[in-house]
Amino acid sequence: MKRDTVISIAKGIAIILMVIAHAEAPGWLCKFIFEFHMPLFFITAGYFFSLKYLNDEATFVKKRVKGLYWPFVKWSVFFLVIHNWMFDLGVLNERFGNDAGGVTHPYTWHQIQQNLWTILTAMGGYDQFLCGAFWFFRGLFVASILYLIIYKLTIRILPTKIHHAAPYVICLLMLLICAWKTYEGLKIITLVQGGYRDLMGCFFFGCGFIFKQYVEQYRSFISRYGLAFWTTIVFGLIVFLFSKYLTANMNWRSTYKQFLSLPVPALLGFLMTYNISLWLDRHDGWLKRFLVYTGDNTLNIFIFHIVAYKVVSLIKIWYYGLDIRQVGCHMVIHEYSQQDCFWVLYTIAGVGLPLTFTWLSQKIRKRYQSI
Repeated sequence: MKRDTVISIAKGIAIILMVIAHAEAPGWLCKFIFEFHMPLFFITAGYFFSLKYLNDEATFVKKRVKGLYWPFVKWSVFFLVIHNWMFDLGVLNERFGNDAGGVTHPYTWHQIQQNLWTILTAMGGYDQFLCGAFWFFRGLFVASILYLIIYKLTIRILPTKIHHAAPYVICLLMLLICAWKTYEGLKIITLVQGGYRDLMGCFFFGCGFIFKQYVEQYRSFISRYGLAFWTTIVFGLIVFLFSKYLTANMNWRSTYKQFLSLPVPALLGFLMTYNISLWLDRHDGWLKRFLVYTGDNTLNIFIFHIVAYKVVSLIKIWYYGLDIRQVGCHMVIHEYSQQDCFWVLYTIAGVGLPLTFTWLSQKIRKRYQSI
């Protein structure tokens, strides 16, 4: 049976968009991307959720631990260990930091121990300047397991004849909880950053599961009536209008207004990306192969794209004659960022270097396995 690679292509597009946004692309483009690129990852994860896990919870949890918790811990600890060494190398410093003026500092022995505990027990404590996207691992880990738990509780409460309504009930419940949380400014104190991303992630995860139930009908509908092109344009236009007038993203400090502004462009942005992925999937060639490979290896791009940016930062320092310590800027060098096109180079490095590392690692592993 031929593998359906549409979702892999969509994930590949989404991770490239994330790298573009983190590279401080033009403001209008970043705002457009932020409307939907992170929800898209939760939606695609929910797409693969199976009801078989309702009676096999252990397998589902093991997969989440292996695919999310363990990579998070492994690489968070790695970057924790090298944090102070990065100061010795000049990759980090106390002079240049993020766009808001914040900087990072060497860790004391006590801070190292505390961060280790936080990494292991709360999926927090990671190096913000080298692992700024690591919140996603915790968000998806919590969201997916929470979805399983709530699904089991929901079908126990609902009459058997309407069990099919459980996915819709869960999504509505998560929206109501997020509305309450953002309206009152509440925090889940047991979750790092207060839990907004995790709860909204659970909503989008559920949306992905619902979409899977209707994906064939959706494909047939837009194909039969020739709507793929026009729906993509309309969805993209709506997302753009939201990004211009009702800006929102999965910021952990989202306000009530930002919460209200997020679901529509996030879902339409997913459908827009899905339509584009459907079209690309029908055209075999290097672009499709590249996006499928990228989508299948998003993990390494999440982990290493910020480090990969440093290579381009060195080039930018040389080009403009900047202070060498600006290599420590998070995530990229902010000076001239809205005037030049270095974001293109940052994107190429942020995607290309982790994928090259992945490809080489896979080749080496296969060679050793064949010996």
